[in-house]
Parts: sequence; C-alpha cells; structure tokens
Amino acid sequence: MSREIYLDNSATTKPYDEVIEYMNDVNRNFYGNPSSLHTKGIEAENLVKRARNQISDSLKVDSKEIVFTSGGTESNNLAILGFLKANPRAGKHIITSEIEHPSVLEVFKQLAKDGYKVDYIPVDNKGVIKLDALENVISSETALLSFMHTNNETGAIQPIDEINKIRKAKCPSAVLHVDAVQAFGKIRIFPKNYEIDLLSISSHKIHGPKGIGALYIRKGIRIKPVLLGGGQEVSLRSGTENVSGICGFGLAAEKIFNDIDANYTHVASIKEYFVQKITESFEDAIINSYDQALPYIINVSFSNLKSEVLLHHLEQKNIYVSTGSACSSNKKTHSYVLKAMGLESKNIDSAIRFSFSASNSIIDIDETIAALKEIIPVISIKRKIKG
Repeated sequence: MSREIYLDNSATTKPYDEVIEYMNDVNRNFYGNPSSLHTKGIEAENLVKRARNQISDSLKVDSKEIVFTSGGTESNNLAILGFLKANPRAGKHIITSEIEHPSVLEVFKQLAKDGYKVDYIPVDNKGVIKLDALENVISSETALLSFMHTNNETGAIQPIDEINKIRKAKCPSAVLHVDAVQAFGKIRIFPKNYEIDLLSISSHKIHGPKGIGALYIRKGIRIKPVLLGGGQEVSLRSGTENVSGICGFGLAAEKIFNDIDANYTHVASIKEYFVQKITESFEDAIINSYDQALPYIINVSFSNLKSEVLLHHLEQKNIYVSTGSACSSNKKTHSYVLKAMGLESKNIDSAIRFSFSASNSIIDIDETIAALKEIIPVISIKRKIKG
C-alpha cells in the first residue's frame, strides 16, 4: 500500500508525538485525583493549573476565565444553555446562523421548542453571514448571539468584529458566543479584542487528544452548569478532571501557538498550490471555498460524481478526505452548509472537503492530484454506464 496522505484535519488531527509522550508520563506518574488533598492529588492539580495557564496564555485571558470540558460540543452547550439558564431575564430572543455546527444548531432547535424566539441568519454564496439580515432582527429583546468563527466545511471566516459592532449598536446587553473550534490554533483569536463573552475551543483540532476542550467565560458573565455533581471546575463542569487530556491539550496549544505564523504560511502555500492544480487538471471542478477563507480548509465539487464514491476510492490509495462535517457525514443528507450557500444539489452531492495541517507537503498534493486523475475518469465512466 502507498504511504498515508491525511487530508482530513478538520475532522481531527494526529496528536503531536510530544503530546502522546507527555500524556503517557502523566498517566503513569501523576495519576492522583486533582480534588484529593494528599500529595498525589496536589501534583495532579498543579499540572491542571499549568495547562489552564497554557490555554489562557494562547487567548491572552485570565486563567480563571477558562473552564475545561469534554470538547467543542460540550463547550457550545455549556455556553448557550448555561448562559440562558443563569439569566432568564435576559430575554427570549436568540440569534445564530444557518451554517453553525450541529452542537449549536441542535441546541437552538431545542430552545425553540422550549419557547425561545430563534432567528437564523442566512449566508451569501461565500458562506459569510449577511450582516444586513442580522441588523434587521437584533433588538433590545435579544439575549444571546452565537456564531462560529470559521466554518468547518468551507473555511469561511465570519466577520466577528462587524457582528460585535452591530450588537453594541442595537443591543449591547446581548451576550456574544463564538464557536472557535476550527480557528483556534490556526489563527490568533483574542476574545477581549473582539469583546467576545464566550468562546469554545477543542483539543483534537490542534494535535492534542480527543475528549477535551475548553470554554472561555468572560469575567462577569453568569453561567449555570449543565452537568451536576461534585462541583469541579469552579462548579461549572462536574466530573473528575481528565488530567492527562488537559495536560495534552495545554502542551498542544503551547506548541501550535509557538509555530502559528510558520504553520499558516506553509498551509497557505499548500492551499494555493492545491487550488492551482485542481483548476488546471479538472475543468469541471468547482471550488466552493472562497479565496479569503481559512487556508486550512478547501471544499471542492467534482461535477457528476458522488462524493462518497470518490472518498472511498481515495481511501483505497491511502488518501483520507471527508465529504463534510465529521459530526454529520455519516447521515444520508445534503450538506446544509452548501445548501445555505445556494449550491445546486448535484454540486452538493459531489463535494469533497480537503483539510490541511502543517505536516502536509507539496508531495502530498501532487500524489493526491495524480490519484484524482486516475480515479475520476473511471468512476465517471461507470456513472455514465449506469445512467
């Protein structure tokens, strides 16, 4: 079998070797419960404090504003449900977009059933929210706005600064939550600069372990827990802390932010080269990600092909890609993100997401293009014969 080419980094990343080794050391030697009063517990607690500082430093916030969770999904749930639960008088109007991650959209659907008025802001053909639509619906009754920073299917970057300006002008009391899971570790996001109140991040998108994430909660924002129990994480997230996961997350954040500029430059060159080769090699290919999108994600439609068929043919060559969000790609439904952007059904059906990391190379791209040149004519012929 040919060497592995991993181009599904938006689904998850391969953990750094240093992270794996550090987590093994923590599991082997620092296995105490951080809530225990003896030496082993204090050792574990100190490691958690160190990781909390590593995360807070990467965001330039106070370490007391960081709460560890099990990942992006829990962080989003805690941010939205926790705020609304703690602030029932803030209002019953909440706003999000049509292209959010399922861990936001499903929460909003439930809240609508519970009596909240929900407005879903549409996006343009680039996947960027329409600011005039937001201006039209936000009011003094708005309690919370929730928008992702970077879309997980297309890499579209949302205008958080402009969103905040609208919020401040129309309803300064409304709280702003940002799902930064796909952006954290790829570009610098400082919540205080954008006046973000709540920010969700995840470890396994930045070469850390799975099953650990964090929520930034601006000082002064009241949150109630959605998990009840022993009162860990300042009573906001009960459950024995995942010490090794937290430590791995902290180290991954420190490492990736040390290299963030070099990583971005490298990946941007990879994306530019990839788009050039796709455009030159496949005249019917459609690039669904706009030029200014985050370079780590590129979404491409190959006309008249089924994306799932192409995915499995690439897999046979040890090349790993995705048909969309890993959280919903196993469901037999159209991508609601691409649909919201106005793509035709045939182009949605044929869309493939390629997502890069700093470990990818030009050689990876050349071999992927060569594989596509070999595969696409074959499956196109088969589709024509069946038709």
